[in-house]
Amino acid sequence: MAGHARTVDRHRLNLVLGQGNRDAALAAVDGYRNLDGGYGWGLEPDLRSASSQPGGAVHAFEVFADVGAPTPQAHELCAWLQSVSLANGGLPFALPISDPAACAPFWVSADPSAPSLQITAIVCAAAARVAEFDPVVAQHPWFGTAVQFCFDAINSAGVLGALELAFALQFLDSIHRQYPEAESLTEKLGARIPWNGVVHVEGGATGENMRPLDFSPFPDRPSRSLFDAAVMSAELSELASRQQVDGGWSVDFDSCSPAATLEWRGHATVKTIFVLKRNGVV
Repeated sequence: MAGHARTVDRHRLNLVLGQGNRDAALAAVDGYRNLDGGYGWGLEPDLRSASSQPGGAVHAFEVFADVGAPTPQAHELCAWLQSVSLANGGLPFALPISDPAACAPFWVSADPSAPSLQITAIVCAAAARVAEFDPVVAQHPWFGTAVQFCFDAINSAGVLGALELAFALQFLDSIHRQYPEAESLTEKLGARIPWNGVVHVEGGATGENMRPLDFSPFPDRPSRSLFDAAVMSAELSELASRQQVDGGWSVDFDSCSPAATLEWRGHATVKTIFVLKRNGVV
């Protein structure tokens, strides 16, 4: 983490390990915050634009969830998300980007008038972790309308890409206690996943796949029933074994800038430690 990670991810790791400083983590993520309440400036490593973007909101909510206490920043982020949501409650994959340097092409070319299940689902999944302890987030009008958009989009979905499928399942897991209908939708999506849980990311790097722990990262959620226990046990062992000699983990996708290549390692290491802890491996 010292050699690759951003300050914000180093603080996140300390929080995950139970030894962090909440105020320091919030101060670190505030560096990516704009006056409108949204987040940019490369908080999503492959989206270097300074502008507030839904992709930045995902990572901001991750920090707030690790902090584990209500914050004004989370409430203001909900208000910003409400301001940029489309009429049906969905978020566009990305808003217009006027400063595209070092941004991944898929962010720059996104249609800001089209609602995206992929980004709305993963923003909601991250926000739901915050909503578990923050009633303002749980009851915010943006959250309720975004959840309903995701339900409608999943119900009517045709072919789903690997990332859409993974993020939709993470979303359903995150809200299943408050919305009982999530479990039946989980079963519906589960029928699209092969027995080994490996789905290639179309258009991604060679060997870039969504795997069982991408679809079902936590053991106490409905999606875990989609996978044989032996498959999940093997995946957890394999994930732990991918730790490199410097202590960190890497990602299997390509980055669009030298900065992002480094930063994703820090983010991936925090995520991996969190998932291994929640599954009782570490």
